[in-house]
Amino acid sequence: TPLSALLLAEIAERAGLAAGMLSVMPCDRKLGDRLVEDDRFRVLTFTGSPEVGWALRARAGKKRVVLELGGNAAVIVHDDADLARAVDRITAGAFSYAGQSCISVQRVLAHERIEPALRAALIERARALRVGDPLHEDTDVGPMIDEGQAVRAATWIDEAVSGGAALLCGGERRGSLLSPTLLGDVRPAMKVCKKEVFAPVAVLTPYERFEDALAQVNDSE
Repeated sequence: TPLSALLLAEIAERAGLAAGMLSVMPCDRKLGDRLVEDDRFRVLTFTGSPEVGWALRARAGKKRVVLELGGNAAVIVHDDADLARAVDRITAGAFSYAGQSCISVQRVLAHERIEPALRAALIERARALRVGDPLHEDTDVGPMIDEGQAVRAATWIDEAVSGGAALLCGGERRGSLLSPTLLGDVRPAMKVCKKEVFAPVAVLTPYERFEDALAQVNDSE
């Protein structure tokens, strides 16, 4: 909104930027397209979907282009890991911002020797998270951006379970709220593994050899 743009500019100045160094201009798609194509701008940076990002790059002319197009972040927990720290970091990485972060933890690969203990600890932590109004101080996981996205994520969860995945915890949806969800017994072809969920959803997979875990991490678009 225009008000948030003014506040951001004021914060930037208070942080030490010279007046005018940072300008925030909310605009519609038509004006945004003009900015992308205008040769007076030397750099274009975009954060969003691959479809939009690559389309903008194709129209950016001679500008330098920096694209941050989401991801399908994976974590490897080997048998010599500090499990308590791993659980803390995975819980924060997977469920903060209701999983709506381009670097949200989505795939957790755990060595088979420690996978049962890690699974139990992650389930306990996920179930303890409070889901609700983000304006309340005791809320850990707030709503998704809209109900449609929550429905989409819940559908992916249901598809995975119908295909043989185990719902270890979560999976409940109330409007745009989706409870922190952990899935096991997943297959690489499932949407929850292959695509960016962008929701409070993570999958847990055991592995035997570290090299196999690396191969699974790299098996991603």
